[in-house]
Amino acid sequence: MLGRPASELIDGPAGALEVVVEDPADAPRGLVVVAHPLPTMGGTMDNKVVHTLVRAFVQSGWRAVRFNFRGVGRSAGTWDEGRGESADLMAVVAHFRQAPDLVGRPLALAGFSFGGFVAAQTFVRLQQAQAGRSETVAADRLVLVSPATSRYSVPAVPTDTLVVEGEEDDVVPLSSILEWARPQGLPVTVVPGTGHFFHGQLGTLRDVVKRHIAAWAGA
Repeated sequence: MLGRPASELIDGPAGALEVVVEDPADAPRGLVVVAHPLPTMGGTMDNKVVHTLVRAFVQSGWRAVRFNFRGVGRSAGTWDEGRGESADLMAVVAHFRQAPDLVGRPLALAGFSFGGFVAAQTFVRLQQAQAGRSETVAADRLVLVSPATSRYSVPAVPTDTLVVEGEEDDVVPLSSILEWARPQGLPVTVVPGTGHFFHGQLGTLRDVVKRHIAAWAGA
């Protein structure tokens, strides 16, 4: 479990959701919720790419929350092909977004592979919900690592989204990422010589994400 803190349970749309919260040394600059890869292929919140995203945000001063989708670990429910998993992510955001020390702070969504697909569609859902209900808070930022464009219909995202892909990814091929990104004019950061799980390049991935987070402060 990579030395992570103990998990806790919160209410979710299909029952309890298992979450882990990690805080920076000082008051959080913002909140990020990180979504994990495909549950039917063994994906959990303890995936090492998810862990790397958490580390990047915590080291950058953000509160990071990761969670197990329905039917994974201690989370109740069953696999729902992305629909219910998006509802799970929205529930985690709603639970943690209202903390007093996060008032006025930015909200980011992040995800890896299937979790990238869920994060992207949830980002869009939150924007649409905010347009209709003033009490709904949309996410400000989005970080996607190898989003599953070859397997799911990943929606268009803002051009300031960070998209990171391994050059030799054989699960979500680079060509698929580029075909999705090209019509949007969306930049893609390619890490040379690594595959879907960034073996040997997790430090590089962490640093890419940290540089992007640092750039937000000056935007």
